[in-house]
Amino acid sequence: MSTADQDQDPADLVVLLADDARPVGTAPRADVHTDRTPLHLAFSCHVTDGTGRLLLTRRALSKRTWPGVWTNAFCGHPRPGEDPLDAVHRYAEHELGLRLDHLEPLLPDFRYRAVDASGIVEHEVCPVWLAHTTSDPSLNRDEAVEARWVTPHELRTTAEVAPWALSPWLVLQLDELPAGRSALDQVGQTV
Repeated sequence: MSTADQDQDPADLVVLLADDARPVGTAPRADVHTDRTPLHLAFSCHVTDGTGRLLLTRRALSKRTWPGVWTNAFCGHPRPGEDPLDAVHRYAEHELGLRLDHLEPLLPDFRYRAVDASGIVEHEVCPVWLAHTTSDPSLNRDEAVEARWVTPHELRTTAEVAPWALSPWLVLQLDELPAGRSALDQVGQTV
């Protein structure tokens, strides 16, 4: 960690990773998402309700990467030294006003690299979680401008006919789910 990083608020730092996913330092979040984004730690969370529907959110238009794109419920970056589950709960509350329960790993080893239309790169080791909630979201408009509950079938159909309308990480996550056991299709039985 550089001297400048030591003076940085931990809330504004992301964990940098080696190719083997080993932590190798930190960097300010604002400096990481560029056209040369280094590999860093993140997470992604799918949220279901009591009927098996999944929550999709539309990213705020002010977002630096993929503004206005529909994605899974939320994503984020754990702070240095933060327990991953604490980070998931923190982001759920901050971005969507949600309390989560029954949190379980869906794709624990997910990683991806994607480039948006402006040339900014996402390059993340991004464990994917599945959670349940009994409440509707209360959106933080700096993070998401819309939310919609959809069935797993509706989500898969959208990914097939209009993948450009969804975040690349969401489309890639759907592609990586086991073919014989679609966790999202069985979401009502798994949480």
